[in-house]
Amino acid sequence: MSAAHHVLAYVVIVVAVAASAAGAYAYRRGGARAFVGHLLALAQTVLIAQAGLGLLLLSDDRRASEELHYAYGALALGAVLAPWLYAPAEPRRRLLWFAGATLLAAALAVRALMTG
Repeated sequence: MSAAHHVLAYVVIVVAVAASAAGAYAYRRGGARAFVGHLLALAQTVLIAQAGLGLLLLSDDRRASEELHYAYGALALGAVLAPWLYAPAEPRRRLLWFAGATLLAAALAVRALMTG
């Protein structure tokens, strides 16, 4: 299960960067297609799955080498979910919030991978 958590870390980073880039591109083009929304939702889903897998590893008494790993993981999860509460209602600006938060989550996931 630890190997799956490690592999899923790379998946989280790749999907989050791709979703963020697609969101930024759609913002510059003037609006999002359904594909961009689905990609952003996939980034959130993969990150939630990664956190769930990490919690399963913790319940099995497997710990990260550094405790900072948990902080970065929790902050990444919080970053990707925060726009649901704080993003403006205007669709174009909302897209930018989600894309930016997803990019922040990708950066935090990289740091979590480095401390894991």
